[in-house]
Amino acid sequence: MKRGRKTNEANSSSSEEATEKESKRHKVIDEKTIVVQSPDWANLLQDIILQVFQYLPLLDRAHASQVCRSWNQVFHMPDLWRCFEFELNQPATSYLRATHPELIKQIIKRHSNHLQYVSFKVVDSSKESAEAACDILSQLVNCSLKTLGLISTARPSFMDLPKSHFISALTVVFVNSKSLSSLKIDDTPVDDPSLKVLVANNSDTLKLLKMSSCPHVSPAGILCVADQCHGLRELALNYHLLSDELLLALSSEKHVRLEHLRIDVVSENPGQTQFHTIQKSSWDAFIKHSPKVNLVMYFFLYEEEFDPFFRYEIPVTHLYFGRSVSKDVLGRVGMTCPRLVELVVCANGLRPLDEELIRIAERCKYLSAVGLGECEVSCSAFVEFVKMCGGRLSQLSIMEEVLIPDQKYSLEQIHWEVSKHLGRVWFPDMMPTW
Repeated sequence: MKRGRKTNEANSSSSEEATEKESKRHKVIDEKTIVVQSPDWANLLQDIILQVFQYLPLLDRAHASQVCRSWNQVFHMPDLWRCFEFELNQPATSYLRATHPELIKQIIKRHSNHLQYVSFKVVDSSKESAEAACDILSQLVNCSLKTLGLISTARPSFMDLPKSHFISALTVVFVNSKSLSSLKIDDTPVDDPSLKVLVANNSDTLKLLKMSSCPHVSPAGILCVADQCHGLRELALNYHLLSDELLLALSSEKHVRLEHLRIDVVSENPGQTQFHTIQKSSWDAFIKHSPKVNLVMYFFLYEEEFDPFFRYEIPVTHLYFGRSVSKDVLGRVGMTCPRLVELVVCANGLRPLDEELIRIAERCKYLSAVGLGECEVSCSAFVEFVKMCGGRLSQLSIMEEVLIPDQKYSLEQIHWEVSKHLGRVWFPDMMPTW
C-alpha cells in the first residue's frame, strides 16, 4: 500500500512539472508572437519612410502623415517636395482623381521654396483645369525650379486659355527660376516675348526644351533661344520652326554638341500647308558640329505633301510615318538616310514594299529597329531583308497581316527562317481579336 501511494505521488509530481513546463513554453511563444505582431512603426528610420512617401499619391501621403509625429515630420521634409506632379481635372468630366485644391494650397504655402522638379498634368480638356494650373504657376514666386513640365493629355486644354493669362503665369516662373534646365511646354500658347524672358533669366542653365505644337512661336523666337542658350542639348519643335539659320546657330563654336533633336512634321489641312526646304549645307554643318546627335522625325502628312522631303541626303536617325506613305517616298528614304537607326511605317497601302525594304537594308548600315503596320511585303523579300541586316536588328515588329506568302515561303516557314538569320526566336505580331 505504501509503495502504491508513493508511486501515485511521484506520478502526480511529474505531471505537475510537465504542466508547468508546458505553461511556460506557451507563455514564451505568446510573448514572441506579440513582439512579431506589434512592430513599432513610429520607430522606422525616417530615410525609409521618406522613400515610401515618395511613391504615394499626394492624398495618401497626407493621410499617412497623420499616423504619428514621426511620419508627420517626414511629410514636411524638404527632400519630399523637390519633385512633384500636380494632377488637375474636373470631377464632372473625368473619372481620374485630381490633386485636392486644399492640399495644393498647403504645398505652395509650406514648400514652394523646396520645389525644383514640377509638372502639371491636365488629364481632361476642360478650360477650368488649365486655368487652375495657371493659377498655381502664378503663385510659384518663391521657388527656383530646375524642371517644369506642362502636360495636357486631352486637347485643347492650355490652348483654350486666354493667351495673356497663360503668358503672365509662365513669366512668373521664368523670372523667379534662375536655374531652369528642363522645360516641356508642348501644346501651349507660349510666344516669342515669353521666350525672351526665359532666355534672359535662364540662358546659362537651359539644357532641354520641348515645345511642339506652339503656334504663337515664330522661327525668330526659337532662333533667339538657340543663339543665347549655348548649353542646350535636347530640342523638340515643329518643322515650321526649323530653319537654316537655326541649324547654323546650333552648329556655332559657342554651342555645345546637341544630343537630341526631334522634329514633328504635321499637316492638319491636306493641300493647304506649304513646307519649306532645308538646305543640305545646313544639315552638313549641323552634323559636323554634332556628329552623334539623334535626329528624330515624326511625319503626319498626306502623300501629296512629301514632295519637299528626302530629295537629298538628310542625317535622320529615327523615322516615324504616322499616316500612309507612298512607295516612292520609302524608296527615297533608302537613298537619302544613311544614318537611319529606326524605321516605323504605320501604313502604306496595297503595293508590296519589296524593293524599298531591300534598298533600305543595302544603304542604311546602322538600321537596328523596324516596325511595319498596314503594309504588304512578300515573305521572300522579307527574309532577304532580314538576312542582309542580320543580327543588328534588335527590334523587329511586323504584323502577320503584312507578310504575303509566296512560292518560296509560307507563313509557317518564315518564322523559322527569320529566327535563323536573327540568331534568336522570332514571331510576327498578331492582331488581337475580341
